[in-house]
Amino acid sequence: MRAVVMRDRKLVVDSVPDPVPGPGEALVRTLACGICGSDLHALDHADAMVEAAREAGSPFALDPERDLVMGHEFCVEVVDLGPATTSRLRPGDRAVSMPVLLRPPRIEPVGYSNDVPGGYGELMVLGAGFLLPVPNGLATEHAALTEPMAVGLHAVEMARLGKADVPLVVGCGPVGLAVITALRLRGAEPIVASDFSPARRRLATTMGAHVVNDPAETPAIEAFRAAAGLRPAVLFECVGVPGMIDRLMKDAPRAARIVVAGVCMEEDRIRPMIAINKELSLQFVLGYAPHEFAATLNAIADGRIDVAPLITDRVGLDDVPDAFERLRSPGDQAKILVEPWRR
Repeated sequence: MRAVVMRDRKLVVDSVPDPVPGPGEALVRTLACGICGSDLHALDHADAMVEAAREAGSPFALDPERDLVMGHEFCVEVVDLGPATTSRLRPGDRAVSMPVLLRPPRIEPVGYSNDVPGGYGELMVLGAGFLLPVPNGLATEHAALTEPMAVGLHAVEMARLGKADVPLVVGCGPVGLAVITALRLRGAEPIVASDFSPARRRLATTMGAHVVNDPAETPAIEAFRAAAGLRPAVLFECVGVPGMIDRLMKDAPRAARIVVAGVCMEEDRIRPMIAINKELSLQFVLGYAPHEFAATLNAIADGRIDVAPLITDRVGLDDVPDAFERLRSPGDQAKILVEPWRR
């Protein structure tokens, strides 16, 4: 099959062996797969990802020296089932799945495993038990955004918002926009969002932000104070660059909660005394639970989450390396979908 391969810290389009499903697995065809910011990080900082996972005790066995087919935000079509595998899905059915494959004693993170390909290839193998059927009528490209939108839902769930809390979302890339969407679903008001990009500020409004701020003109915390007054603050860090956590700690009101959803791949520095003096709470979040993933698919399918505005481009495999470069300075881009069948 054809796939986009991370090889020697570069992306190349090449032919790789077709994956073969084992017991309890399904062979699937990739219909659409989103490009995630974590994939850009992996291309530049794979060694740091592996080291951090090892130190955290995570079952993450990526070898940056071996070929890797990334892609973990996907909608697929079932092609076949592995031996002795039962499933409610049949060949031709569309599905989404959490990007994990259980191959005891290992857990393969689909999209970050050297041994199973991710969605930047024409074919994948997935755990049949993880497949969720795409509801009739839901567009394939919209179903593919289940995974990134579930990240926002999980971040908001972990924040444990009270009725009086006012959220500030710093960074309106895909993660920040997913958080804004989940906040709107929860009924939070007002939702304050901040980003330098005019296009992303417009998207923030579309996805449910009530107050949108350009930090080049006014510090985000000032826009927040004007909207929230003395109500409790919950700040969502959705940028993931060094210095952001410390900056939010410095700006945050006393007793605020900071939820870190942005993935910073470099060493960072914070000053604990700032947080101690203000009695701040710092919560780091990652991924989602299975029930949150399923709930997100249902919310997209029944129209409570409109993901259409987030899709800003679609590319075939040959154009993926260029799409990665464009996303490094995103401008008006939010979510670029890879469609391996596209020529």
